[in-house]
Amino acid sequence: MKKALVIGIDDYPAPNQLGGCVNDAVELAAMLETNGDGSPNFDVRRITSRDETVTAKLLTDAVKDLFTGDADTVLLYFAGHGIMDEETNSGFLVTQDGEDPAWGVNLSTVIQLANKAHPRIKSTVILLDSCQSGFAGEVSGLGEGGQVSHIGNGVTILTACHRKGFAAESNGHGKFTDILLDGLGGAASDVLGRVTPAALYAHVDQTLGAWEQRPIYKANVQTFITLREVNPKVPKETLRRLATYFPSDAHIFKLDPSYEPDRGEEAANLTHIPVDEDHVRIYRELQNCNRYGLVVPSEHEHMWHSAVFSGGVRLTATGAHYRRLAVKKKI
Repeated sequence: MKKALVIGIDDYPAPNQLGGCVNDAVELAAMLETNGDGSPNFDVRRITSRDETVTAKLLTDAVKDLFTGDADTVLLYFAGHGIMDEETNSGFLVTQDGEDPAWGVNLSTVIQLANKAHPRIKSTVILLDSCQSGFAGEVSGLGEGGQVSHIGNGVTILTACHRKGFAAESNGHGKFTDILLDGLGGAASDVLGRVTPAALYAHVDQTLGAWEQRPIYKANVQTFITLREVNPKVPKETLRRLATYFPSDAHIFKLDPSYEPDRGEEAANLTHIPVDEDHVRIYRELQNCNRYGLVVPSEHEHMWHSAVFSGGVRLTATGAHYRRLAVKKKI
């Protein structure tokens, strides 16, 4: 069972209104509800300031409900104002009724609920698109500078910026969430089409420049979980056949002109070698594997030359990994 609580708040008291948080919450909720093939994914509860007034009590009760009961994975997403109170060294998700010193929901409360929920809830993912959200998971009074990360088993935190950073909006969306949506849509998926929190962080980190807001990733996990599945980049049946094409990680799969129907300028020289349709099928699969970095030509620069001039292809380190998964029947 997977459930998600998605919150977006734009309508703060003037002059602190925001313009992209509700849009982000609506789009992220829709994205999380289904996988790429339309199959059900997360059971989502969406709360936005467009639909109701998001008070501290409402948000606190909703977060408590999220961590009630058993689940394989729960996800908390918040888009809105965040603030760190320097005097009390506390971080908050700011609600519409928030004001100094009661800004809304204390981040420490959220993390405590997540920590205590394990092992009833096997995995918790917290995504925060708010200013100073990198404070999440810190405990005061410990470690150098008075801060260390304190995250319980199975908890992953991904935030838009560090503890003193600011989360930017652009074109009606939070910059951080815009990249999250791109990653969940498939840009951050592995060859099998799985999108993990770590892959999302890598996608955000690589997309944002050195002069922009810097995301923060914290995790205390033993296994990676999948937040969403999209169509595999290489069909699973092809990945399973890697173990057949390559009996070992170091094996060279030999090609010849019978694998390539489009022989270009070499066509006249190869009329004595007929095209084999079964070889063509295998070659197309290997070309797709090459496209996603699983195999490379062993003697030539391009796959076409390997076929036309009877070269070969070999597995990359990534390809060898998926071959071993196929051998272990884990695909």
